[in-house]
Amino acid sequence: MIAVQERKATRTWRGLVVAVSCSTLVCAAAQILMKIGMARVNHMDPIALATNLPLVSGYALYGVFCLMMIWALRQGELSVIYPIISLAYIWVTVCSYFIFHDTLNWLKLVGILSVILGVAMLSRQKIE
Repeated sequence: MIAVQERKATRTWRGLVVAVSCSTLVCAAAQILMKIGMARVNHMDPIALATNLPLVSGYALYGVFCLMMIWALRQGELSVIYPIISLAYIWVTVCSYFIFHDTLNWLKLVGILSVILGVAMLSRQKIE
């Protein structure tokens, strides 16, 4: 019985590690690449979209993100792992500040803090 619980805890932690460290970063990178790609598009020409390397790379990374999340969800609980995806919003906000020079005001900082606290609160009770 104890061995089964230990295996389940290990699987849950593996899922969390993949969801937090890898998939949120991959998701954020995909969104940044899609933004870069769309900034280069003057009109919605299908050929121009299909040959837009940053845009295509962004969608490919988004596919990788989906595969990573499938694996993470298989390892852990949906109610713990799924809220972690919201951490990608934080990565996108931080990257947008540095890459696109988006503004970062106190409302965005409060939002980021709220997301971090929310994920911590949702995840805490399930991990213990």
